[in-house]
Amino acid sequence: MFAEIKGLNEECGVFGIWGHPEAAQVAYYGLHSLQHRGQEGAGIVTTDGEKLSCVKGLGLASEVFANGKLNEITGKAAIGHVRYATAGGGGYENVQPLLFRSNNGGLALAHNGNLVNANQLKQQLESQGSIFQTTSDTEVLAHLIRRSGYQDLKDGIKNALTMLKGAYAFLIMTETEMLVALDPNGLRPLSIGLLGDAYVIASETCAFDVIGAKYERDVEPGELLIINDEGIRSERFTMNTNRAICSMEYIYFSRPDSNIDGVNVHSARKRLGKIMHEEAPIEADIVTGVPDSSISAAIGYAEASGIPYELGLIKNRYVGRTFIQPSQALREQGVKMKLSAVRGVVEGKRVVMVDDSIVRGTTSRRIVKMLRDAGAIEVHVRISSPPMKNPCFYGIDISTHEELIASNHSIEEIREIIGADSLEFLSVEGLLKGVGLPHEGENRGQCLACFTGQYPTEIYADTVLPHEKA
Repeated sequence: MFAEIKGLNEECGVFGIWGHPEAAQVAYYGLHSLQHRGQEGAGIVTTDGEKLSCVKGLGLASEVFANGKLNEITGKAAIGHVRYATAGGGGYENVQPLLFRSNNGGLALAHNGNLVNANQLKQQLESQGSIFQTTSDTEVLAHLIRRSGYQDLKDGIKNALTMLKGAYAFLIMTETEMLVALDPNGLRPLSIGLLGDAYVIASETCAFDVIGAKYERDVEPGELLIINDEGIRSERFTMNTNRAICSMEYIYFSRPDSNIDGVNVHSARKRLGKIMHEEAPIEADIVTGVPDSSISAAIGYAEASGIPYELGLIKNRYVGRTFIQPSQALREQGVKMKLSAVRGVVEGKRVVMVDDSIVRGTTSRRIVKMLRDAGAIEVHVRISSPPMKNPCFYGIDISTHEELIASNHSIEEIREIIGADSLEFLSVEGLLKGVGLPHEGENRGQCLACFTGQYPTEIYADTVLPHEKA
């Protein structure tokens, strides 16, 4: 995927397992399957029933856990985390899981999402004497739990969760149990599986396939799971729920082999491509998709149109992680390093280029030029999502209004900027129909805020965007 080039990044992925003798090793494979959700840092915390052990660091999971690092953390349970690279850095202290130790025992936290009221809560906690060790909003939960005054950890967590606003999929682990919580809107995906007698939790079901686990069900919005040696128990920390899963999980972020809320991601993307053709047909010779996340939609467009799908663009999979380069100029150079147009396929052809989204327009402009330089006589761009006009406050690094090209330009102006012969975006109605979630209501269980500006939660004046975190 071109998250590092587009300026579109997912917050992270989480994985947990309880009741397996090689929990750390299984967690490693789980994190490896979720690596597309974050490449800046990775970590695993395990418990053997008496103590919590942690290994984490900056880099890919394969780098962090190299040289026998997994042998340092043994136990029957583990939670793990992969984190994406924020524009403002982040550093080792923000790599999760966060681990806290006290006289009452240890507490490890892994979080996918973003809290919109983190600043207010931090100010309140600091006025009461809390000292924060990270700039991560995840740490807020730990302080709220410890200050809750409840003797029972479960009650303290429930009380703390009711104070949080925004998107969160939490894995919380002590020496003797693991707790799992999903925000009342279910903005981030989270699923439950079984590996033999072991319980598994993951951001995406593709992790279950990799480790050989059986998918059981999704975690419900407002649900709190308590997992220990006695089994699994489901409770609620709120009944005030309103399903609104992030649309970009289906459009862009999740792996095609994952199922989210009962819908296969690849199948949903194909339907988006087919509907895109229904809404914006064009005469052309070939259809090509921008690797990797747009290929499914491109196949759908090709099938619906009868225009052959071809590999007009090839991704170079042996290039280093260019997204760590600090300047926009160097990130843009990454397009040329990571992507090539196939002259033998596109030369002399009218090309339909299917992509999943346009953020700043920089990548689209360069890819259109790349196709023209390879001999394409026409380039028609079709985007399998609506124009992205609003920032995301829930854990996706979607930039400010000023940086979002669709927030400041008409479709015709964007077409001119990127140099395409034609440009069309999918309608919001087409998006809802294509994903096809089995929910009632205007938004069919999806969050459409980045397209419509209608946020499922209150947004505070000082809410920190994910990419603005230190």
